[in-house]
Amino acid sequence: MTQPLAGLSSTLRILGVLILTAGCGSAGHGSGDHNAGHEPAPPGMTAAPDHAGHADHADHADHADHAGHEMHGLGATAGPGFTVDDVRFMQMMIGHHAQALTMARMAPTHGAGRDLLTLAHRIDISQRDEIGLMQDWLRERGQPVPDEEQMHTMEMPGMVTPEQFAQLDAARGSEFDRLFLTFMIEHHVGALQMVDDLFANPVAAQDSDIFRFATDVAADQLDEIGVMERMLERLDPSSRSNSR
Repeated sequence: MTQPLAGLSSTLRILGVLILTAGCGSAGHGSGDHNAGHEPAPPGMTAAPDHAGHADHADHADHADHAGHEMHGLGATAGPGFTVDDVRFMQMMIGHHAQALTMARMAPTHGAGRDLLTLAHRIDISQRDEIGLMQDWLRERGQPVPDEEQMHTMEMPGMVTPEQFAQLDAARGSEFDRLFLTFMIEHHVGALQMVDDLFANPVAAQDSDIFRFATDVAADQLDEIGVMERMLERLDPSSRSNSR
């Protein structure tokens, strides 16, 4: 990995171990579907500790969860097997993915090259499907789903600024490709940071669905960062030394 990944903690550097752990730990949960083996949780119920070894952390998290949290008008409460941090991760990742979709859908109208069009199409399909999955996860647990306005006002790592969007919108052809790749790499690194932050909480991501989803997101984003870095280097060989 080049410079954009340099600041991430060891959580993402051991992603392969996490994915293997998820595969072993989910054996008793039926199929590999994200929603397998879970019934909708009644809203308003607080989480019980999933593991005795985390009892102290869980008691602290449970106390915080009872208080409730507001973020851009979005509430979040804990429930059976999930924490406020789990809910916030899903709510915020919906907004993060939504911005990536906006960028991807600019490619056909801005003279993007063939390879970038293929990448943008892949991002559009995969992240649109993941948004639907996250919305379902929240609804099944009685949690608020962010609307369009809330998506656009969330503050998250790696988000493209209005000024950068204007710069991207004004570009065409190879310059559009260069800016798209530069901004989308940073955007993906932001998503990795969000996964990193989730796993930094010892009582978060205990739900098998969210653990599997978060590791899948990290794996996909890491793979696409590698693809985009190679595309950017072909487009602009100096980008390797100038990578942020």
